[in-house]
Amino acid sequence: MNPAQWQALYDPDHRIHIQFPNMRREVTPQVVRHADLSSGGEGMIAYSWLDETSADAAIREQVAYFQRLGQDFEWKVYDYDRPADLKTRLEGQGFVSEELEVILGLDLNAAPEVLRQPVRCDVRRISDPRQLADVQAVQEGVWGEDGSWVFEVLGSVLRDDPARMSVYAAYVDGQPASAAWVDFPPGNAFASLWGGSTLPQFRQRGLFTALLAARAQEAIARQVRYLTVDAMPMSRPILEKLGFERIAESYPCKWKHQS
Repeated sequence: MNPAQWQALYDPDHRIHIQFPNMRREVTPQVVRHADLSSGGEGMIAYSWLDETSADAAIREQVAYFQRLGQDFEWKVYDYDRPADLKTRLEGQGFVSEELEVILGLDLNAAPEVLRQPVRCDVRRISDPRQLADVQAVQEGVWGEDGSWVFEVLGSVLRDDPARMSVYAAYVDGQPASAAWVDFPPGNAFASLWGGSTLPQFRQRGLFTALLAARAQEAIARQVRYLTVDAMPMSRPILEKLGFERIAESYPCKWKHQS
């Protein structure tokens, strides 16, 4: 499929109608937004209907809304969003843009054989939230940041809605080496892939592909048609070699509330 065909599928399922755990979805005439209901999380703008004349006022309105909530939020700008200078307008109102991401999609009906073969690495699905310590260890080892969010964000879903998300870890000699998870929004043709982080000393061992295969095979078993992933520069070439196609480019634009 070309990007426009992907976008026609992706937007309704993954931006307009999607619901997230622990978030309140609200639809206004101009945006679809999600307010975080947990402690210390951030909200988000998932989709917008804007043009050159309405954008600036809509941005101010959303800033005021999340300021009243005392909540940070992310406005994720896709390269086909309107107006074309939406990212620049957000930055002009105090948003900070993060690194470019490339949104990729895979039609599982055309998934390559390598993703359908039995997984030979030591990959385990984590169902007990207490085992998330292994995922936290990987996240902290890869990113050098506090990974305690793993227990609140992933743990709450595993406890409250275990069918919604599957968390996997890959091990080398019994040591957690890589971790990833997959989100299955109800009624959605897309499952989204997250994580895929591997400790430096365990890279080049096929763990990334093994975790990808485990999640793809679960999605196929659950009769999900498409996978999507927000790819970073390191993972994008691997994913494209496995058949993932470009849907769009995007920038997460972050706004922090004033205390």
